[in-house]
Amino acid sequence: MSKESKKEYIEKLEAKLKEWSVEIDKFRERFEGPEAKIKEEYHKIMEELQTRAVDIKRRIRALEEASGETWEELKYGTDEIWQEMKELIKKAGSKFKNKN
Repeated sequence: MSKESKKEYIEKLEAKLKEWSVEIDKFRERFEGPEAKIKEEYHKIMEELQTRAVDIKRRIRALEEASGETWEELKYGTDEIWQEMKELIKKAGSKFKNKN
């Protein structure tokens, strides 16, 4: 193998590698781009909503069994969780409206 043919071969490999790098970047954009970020954010928000829903269900049961000062304390904490849930639902609605 002459030096010239070796050089040409290496240049051809480097050119092909550049082409493949562009393709790899396209794949990355497709799977890590906005759609993937939306899916990731969707799953995160859904997990938060499910966790908050479970918390609220627990609070409701506790409120049903509570009396006096305990009821007032639980009510205050429940109001906070309720507000967080409301904000998460609003956030999810605005982020994922018209997204398929």
